[in-house]
Amino acid sequence: MSSEIAIRVKNIGKVFHTYTKPHDRLVQGLLSLISRVAPSARVKAYFHRKAEARRRDFHALQSVSFEVNKGQTVGIIGRNGSGKSTLLQIICGTLTPTVGEAYFSGKVAALLELGSGFNPEFTGRDNVYLSGQLYGLSKKQIDERYDKIIEFADIGEFVDQPVKTYSSGMMVRLAFSVIAHVDAEILIIDEALAVGDVFFTQKCMRFLRQFMQTGTVLFVSHDTASVKSLCSHVIWLDHGHVVQSGAPKDVCDSYLSALLESQHGKTAKQSPADQSRRLPEISECYDQRQKFLNTSNLRNDLRVFDFNQNSSGYGKDHASIIDVEFRNSNGQRLSWIVGGEEVTLLVRGVGYRDIPSPIVGFYVKDRLGQTLFGENTYLKYRDAPVYLSSGQEFEASFQYQMPILPAGDYSVCVALADGTQSEHTQLHWIHDAIVFRSESSSVTTGLVGIPIREIKIEIV
Repeated sequence: MSSEIAIRVKNIGKVFHTYTKPHDRLVQGLLSLISRVAPSARVKAYFHRKAEARRRDFHALQSVSFEVNKGQTVGIIGRNGSGKSTLLQIICGTLTPTVGEAYFSGKVAALLELGSGFNPEFTGRDNVYLSGQLYGLSKKQIDERYDKIIEFADIGEFVDQPVKTYSSGMMVRLAFSVIAHVDAEILIIDEALAVGDVFFTQKCMRFLRQFMQTGTVLFVSHDTASVKSLCSHVIWLDHGHVVQSGAPKDVCDSYLSALLESQHGKTAKQSPADQSRRLPEISECYDQRQKFLNTSNLRNDLRVFDFNQNSSGYGKDHASIIDVEFRNSNGQRLSWIVGGEEVTLLVRGVGYRDIPSPIVGFYVKDRLGQTLFGENTYLKYRDAPVYLSSGQEFEASFQYQMPILPAGDYSVCVALADGTQSEHTQLHWIHDAIVFRSESSSVTTGLVGIPIREIKIEIV
């Protein structure tokens, strides 16, 4: 991260005038006009007071100041009406502050309100060229990038339909695809990733994480999990004021505590954990609640979709993964899994050259691209690698207890490499080989749930 400033916001304030009745706006304007042309200071003051009484001032932002260094990813959180979107519009220059100033250094690409910057009467194709030119690209540059933009958006034949016919998901797909290909140095994103399917969300997350290595990101979201995952610094806005600014965990925890207090009153403080306890022995755990969960709508039902061989990835020249599936203990292919049950993840592939030390691995990601867990075959076969000859097929299997997952979409990334854990050559990698959806769950907080051996309440 550079010490150079990418975005500077200095003492920003924004006041919106509101009126109780529609005609008050007209009356206030007339009174203001009279006060300006009145012959004496006394008359001016009288009509000015009358004019001011007709309106109410809403302070959307008050004395907001912060700096974002180049290469930094900063999140902005806060409840609806806290001033987040207003602040972003001022930074982008689409809204003028009442007081203060905003400065940025570098080429900015912004994804603000849904569909902003698009002409609804134009087709998707026309809007790509229109938006590209607004971002400073020449027609030749847009021509060179057009295929990649459309491939990223993946909206098919709808690219030649008017944008006004698009769903919200399609609109976001096209808008994000454009800003991903305009050579921006600063990305400003306002809740855009809340819309869209799991495949597109994962694609956006991969792009963002790659962009964050060199670029600057200002990211607004209500989702504190995504903010903590992506950002190195977080600003909490409330009623137009900066309440707290600092490390993501500290600010997000304070924000969530404030939300809970506002809804349920003050919560009791937790005592620190006893660090001197010995770690328990690992043993199989049966969830005491399972009998109830199996007969309720809280059972963790996971719907598994078919292997997607066309999912984005890389490789396939020297080997190819040809199938991925979940199986039960009887070897049957699973289209539904219950969180907590034993499953086997089976990965099948073929080598197109000799592979002396194949390594097969996987990891499971949530919708934000956060890795929840994963494993590979290296340690099992470190001392005696399985030699895969050219033309041979292989099967790799991983048997484990599926965690209990919160409701939402998840994907399984699989890969085949040749070598060791630290030095290897990737042969084939599939980002979203399988997608599965947690339709229901007893888990309400955290990334995963755990089986609970026993729960008690005792009167002592």
